[in-house]
Amino acid sequence: MDMDETTPKDKKKPRLTALNRLDIEACLNDGMRPYAIAKRLGRDVRTVTREILARAKFANVGAAYRVSNKCVRRMECERRHVCPTCLHRRERPCRLCSRCNSHCPEYREDVCGRLRSSPFVCNACPDRRKCVLTKRFYRGEAAQKDYKTVLSESRRGVNLTEEEIGKFDGLMYELVKKGQSIHAIMAGNPGLFPFCEKSAYRYVNGNLLLTKRHNLPRACSIKPRKGDKPVEAKADKLCRVGREYARYQAKRAANPGMDVTEVDTLEGARGGKCLLTIIFNPTNFMAAFLLEAKTSACVTAAFGTILARLAELYDGDNGMAFGAYEELFSTILTDLGSEFTDPTAIECPALATKEGPDPRLVELYYCEPYSAWQKAHVERNHELIRYVLPKATAYTEAASLDGLTQDDVDLMMSHVNSYPRRILKDRTPFDLFAEKFGADIAEKVFGIRKVSPNDIVLKPSLLGLEVRVKEWVLKDESGR
Repeated sequence: MDMDETTPKDKKKPRLTALNRLDIEACLNDGMRPYAIAKRLGRDVRTVTREILARAKFANVGAAYRVSNKCVRRMECERRHVCPTCLHRRERPCRLCSRCNSHCPEYREDVCGRLRSSPFVCNACPDRRKCVLTKRFYRGEAAQKDYKTVLSESRRGVNLTEEEIGKFDGLMYELVKKGQSIHAIMAGNPGLFPFCEKSAYRYVNGNLLLTKRHNLPRACSIKPRKGDKPVEAKADKLCRVGREYARYQAKRAANPGMDVTEVDTLEGARGGKCLLTIIFNPTNFMAAFLLEAKTSACVTAAFGTILARLAELYDGDNGMAFGAYEELFSTILTDLGSEFTDPTAIECPALATKEGPDPRLVELYYCEPYSAWQKAHVERNHELIRYVLPKATAYTEAASLDGLTQDDVDLMMSHVNSYPRRILKDRTPFDLFAEKFGADIAEKVFGIRKVSPNDIVLKPSLLGLEVRVKEWVLKDESGR
């Protein structure tokens, strides 16, 4: 065979286009299988199958005029009065109520068997209009948008771990203090830096290293370029292995009614300090810790602070401290942000021991990408914090966290947790948390105290903050 000749296996097909994805959707709507779709598009069947599985989205659309009960026992269950706060407590089975699934301790979700086999979606299912189970659809336009987002995210950020950054960060900081430029440092230490000089300046300007822009000899006299974008740390996707959301769902199905702790971060002005927020369900009690930066080291240090305070609360008894830690954070759910890419430090704190093959005190799981609704409790509770620390609007600037202290954050969370909630039958998260874990843990571990109902303030004035109006608005009002 001549060297110029190539076999079909040597020919690399281009990536799927937006038109290909619309064709896949049209074929699925017509009831075609992945094999037939692949033959029509001239693609490998594995390519089409992976595309459908990766881009299809679940939807809780229910069915018209039917109760959206997804439990496997929805046809024969006769349980009554499952929900103590239900406003429609009639003498009828709870399976006929839309709130049954979220309150019944015996609930196990029924998954349609058709989703486990080809074509893996409900696009052409004849029963989809009367089916109450969770459905899955492939939409070409949404799939293309998701592909573009993933492609863009994969090219952003710093493709370095904190361990790799630590190998050169300290040396660069010390040499810059001696007056050396980044170029001279990299020239004097060949092979130490796994990036080019331009990237080094981007990382310094993005506040990802100990060396800051004002430490550089000439940087303060040169304005940053207009097209420069802020640099973010990239999440380590490998930490998600074994902690996927599907495993979390399986654990929850096997343990109905288990307590879940949702964890997230909340930013003020971009690039400054941020808050680590922790909400304990079902009490809705939320604690917050002020972080100097949005990094995994700061998050790990915050959990270390919690453990140290527990040990202090129990007079140095590490056994009781680890037991309380395990009870508080038995199951943690968070997103795959770069600040949560060191799960082992949270699951297995230093000096902790546990009998059995699994040494973890707690189990941490990750939501799926771009699915903040999967940890809805912590996201919803952020709205109360935003009353005190408002986001930026078209006319006002975001409230900065740089001038706050942990005492300020504790004061704010004391007011937030003393606020009565309708979903808790007008009780407060602080009261429910104190009943379950004790007021000492709320006060001495998380720094949160009960506030009288008439003294609760959920305004920026609580922390002495002022909502700053943007400059262009002031100029416009002054007529300049």
